[in-house]
Amino acid sequence: MSEPVAVRAGAPLEDPIPEGRRLVDSATKRGLTLRLLGGVAVYLQSPPAGPLLPREIGDIDVVTRRGSRTALTHLLTEAGYTADAMFNALHGARRLVFVDEANQRKLDVFIEEFSMCHDIPIAGRLDRDPYTIPLAELLLTKLQIVRLNERDQRDIYSLTYQHPLANGREPGVETAFIADVCARDWGLWRTVKATIERCQENVAGYDLEPAASALISERLAALWEQIDQAPKGAKWRLRSRVGDRMRWYDEPEENL
Repeated sequence: MSEPVAVRAGAPLEDPIPEGRRLVDSATKRGLTLRLLGGVAVYLQSPPAGPLLPREIGDIDVVTRRGSRTALTHLLTEAGYTADAMFNALHGARRLVFVDEANQRKLDVFIEEFSMCHDIPIAGRLDRDPYTIPLAELLLTKLQIVRLNERDQRDIYSLTYQHPLANGREPGVETAFIADVCARDWGLWRTVKATIERCQENVAGYDLEPAASALISERLAALWEQIDQAPKGAKWRLRSRVGDRMRWYDEPEENL
């Protein structure tokens, strides 16, 4: 990880990577827990050369624990962000939105869990990395996307190529965590299955070395095998009987 970035109140940085670190450093100094996810987190979890498949990063996404809304709002306001008052009044229990007007960039703040097509619990392990959510949660926020776009597909390939699958005792993507979360939610399991299959089909369309494509495919297959073989509970089995006859995911609103 890079060295902490000096905090300058009221001056969001143009580059989202150091800006993300700046915000986390500022929160940490005030005793607040703030961690990055999304494209900035993928970049920070990459080697010095950057992600395998770089892509443009627009917004900054962070997560915090419940109970820090007021303190975090003060911090972000001092850091040069403007709160979306209407959105925050309606959705503030689970999510906040701020705007960096100078750089025309949105800052999304998730509270306790990541909620888009599916709900991903992420608050319980925020202390594992000084800047980002853990790799397992980071990859899962990408795998839970029903309508996968090219940007998120690139992130999945970068994460699976640059980080080995792990069992929790060594660095890497903790497959047991992902499998356990999917084993409790048939809808998430169903979406992750479709996303992994799509990624396996599409990887050949990228200008990658054959060895890189093969490694990505191998790791995605191994990840799915563990997800599929994980013991499922009664709630999962009951929902699986309904299958695709009932929609199994949420449709995030366009402004979310």
